Amino acid sequence: MKLNKLALATLCVGMSASVFAADYDLKFGMVAGTSSNEYKAVEFFAKEVKDKSNGKIEIAIFPSAQLGDDRVMLKQLKDGALDFTLGESARFQIFYPEAEVFALPYMLPNFDIAKKAVLETKFGKNLFKKINKELGVDLLAIAYNGTRQTTSNRAINSIEDMKGLKLRVPNAATNLAYAKNVGASPTPMAFSEVYLALQTNSVDGQENPLPTIQAQKFYEVQKYLALTNHILNDQLYLVSNETMADLPADLQQVVKDAALKAAEFHTKLFVDGEASLVQFFKDKGVTVTKPDLAPFKKALKPYYDEYLQKNGDLGKQAFEEIDALTK
Repeated sequence: MKLNKLALATLCVGMSASVFAADYDLKFGMVAGTSSNEYKAVEFFAKEVKDKSNGKIEIAIFPSAQLGDDRVMLKQLKDGALDFTLGESARFQIFYPEAEVFALPYMLPNFDIAKKAVLETKFGKNLFKKINKELGVDLLAIAYNGTRQTTSNRAINSIEDMKGLKLRVPNAATNLAYAKNVGASPTPMAFSEVYLALQTNSVDGQENPLPTIQAQKFYEVQKYLALTNHILNDQLYLVSNETMADLPADLQQVVKDAALKAAEFHTKLFVDGEASLVQFFKDKGVTVTKPDLAPFKKALKPYYDEYLQKNGDLGKQAFEEIDALTK
């Protein structure tokens, strides 16, 4: 009997310490790949949670949509099959159409206002209470994820230069609305086809955040970049209610604190990156212009009216409360 106990003890010591290290093995699913700012920030989050929990929580990261797209992963959070994911505020319009307000072109002029729109307006608070109750998902933190800009094969110095521009956009209502309302000719197209389409002049331009423009090397086939700042993207750190309920109070706090720190790091990566990328594109021979954006915003009024008509009292509340933040 003593021999068996000794053998067991020896076996336990010999096994990898990681087998025993964590009380909670959790999963973080995400759409972005390993070279992205998002992945760097999620790595930061996982390390912070491990360190501050003294190794009680280990988080495995599943990037590049390994577990499905964002909609699939939100369902996995609800079902308790996944612990964490990222998602844009506006993405919740698939469940609550009024959430489209977060992606209306020129609705959110900067991240400070975007953050307040989610966390401080009555509309934002009520929306995320519904998301918590009905989707089983809780909001841990909000980060900045870049602002969409326009590249083209001709200079855009004013809204007049948008007229007739064949602009590739994703097949999303707000992006289509941006192109159409500023006078361009919206051309939906798969993301994988964009570089060749720009290279062959099948389209005249495209719109994406600066890090995407760099990563896809669109600057090789586009000589002009207009800082149109038309849609601001946020990124939410989301957790399953089931996951949080399984954690004791002290570890819940560790997760919450780590998410806030990760969101700050996430935001800094994008802010610093965007600041340096303008110069990067100039160094690559791209002409950068800063058109007056007031006419661009004015041109979107018909789409704002359409949003209000579709979404009734909730849409009106959302629009008015967020608009008031800019005053």
